[in-house]
Amino acid sequence: MTVTVRGDRRERCESRGSAGPAPAVAITGPMAAFDPALAGAPARLVRDDGAEVDLAVRRWRRRAGGEDRWLLDRCTGPAIDLGCGPGRLVAALADRGVPALGVDVSPVAQRICRRRGAPMVRRDLFGPLPGEGTWSHVLLADGNIGIGGDPGHLVLRAARLLRPGGTVLVEVDGAPDLWWRGTVQVRTAAGAGPVVPWACAGADAVDRLGATHGLRRTARYRGGRSFVELTAPGPVTVPGVAAAG
Repeated sequence: MTVTVRGDRRERCESRGSAGPAPAVAITGPMAAFDPALAGAPARLVRDDGAEVDLAVRRWRRRAGGEDRWLLDRCTGPAIDLGCGPGRLVAALADRGVPALGVDVSPVAQRICRRRGAPMVRRDLFGPLPGEGTWSHVLLADGNIGIGGDPGHLVLRAARLLRPGGTVLVEVDGAPDLWWRGTVQVRTAAGAGPVVPWACAGADAVDRLGATHGLRRTARYRGGRSFVELTAPGPVTVPGVAAAG
């Protein structure tokens, strides 16, 4: 697949303590929620239950490396990175000769991707995307299983982007049975951003979601970060009938 574009997480949700429930504010769209962090400002994700998580801003903005390699090594064909941020995974795949495309709503992410030459479209990942149903791999790294606040809907969206036999590579919480849904704000020294729906899920929860949509877990990694690979059913073959070509 040749990726041609015309026009046009985030981190584990383990609590680091609580200062009480976050103040009630109006919920707004996710467009600018993570922009200060993507631009490089130290930031924390503040959940509506009071839990706070340091965001891995430095990792997002630097070159891919370390445990990112687990994800990269499993991308052997065209890959789409949902919520790509500054595009480190897309750029790393391109350096390996793997066709890749990032998707993010953030204008900050778009600017950084352009500077580093990472193919990217600034779009809502739940809207129409290039190559629907043809991607070999869908990436949901850096806690992006939380996007939209409904992991089940997001896993279904990812599955619909895949070709038969493709995989969804998901970064999950270190606690396998974690399941949380609510709203969050990104907080920096400048203050708190807009409230957006978000979710956190561990490996076991994501396995169950995948099974609901016909995906089975085929690999798992646990280290400083945690990942699972969910694989879609392969193409149907008829015994005795050779494939055309």
